[in-house]
Amino acid sequence: MKGERRLARDMALQALYELDATDHSVGWVLTHTFARNEKASARARAYCQHLIEGVLTYKPLLDRYIQEHAPAWPLEQIAIIDRNLLRMALYEFTGGEIPPKVAINEAVELAKRYGADSAPRFVNGVLGSLLEHRQEIIAAMRKEESPEA
Repeated sequence: MKGERRLARDMALQALYELDATDHSVGWVLTHTFARNEKASARARAYCQHLIEGVLTYKPLLDRYIQEHAPAWPLEQIAIIDRNLLRMALYEFTGGEIPPKVAINEAVELAKRYGADSAPRFVNGVLGSLLEHRQEIIAAMRKEESPEA
């Protein structure tokens, strides 16, 4: 599953980038992402979709925490690729069963592949800072899921 998850993260990052940069619908972007990656397994596609849906569901919350821990950079000024790497990794280590260090490492590897030269260090630093608030973020996500609680 390791290789499948790596491919799923790659596909999800591309899709999130497109969703952030265009007005394409989620369905349209997923269809085209899967078409570009036609050899991806059903599990890789499902995990990709899980990441995209999770990031989009919690985007305002994720963005709030990212902004708090990267205050020198207004969210709109963070490169689209970096912004979505941060969202995806943060969602992955708060909303899923992925160990935080794995999510951060995978995000750094994607930053090396797709980001600017400074992106891996930036992504690692922000996510490392956010890791200290993991339980708080998880609690905030649960509160959003059931606001009456």
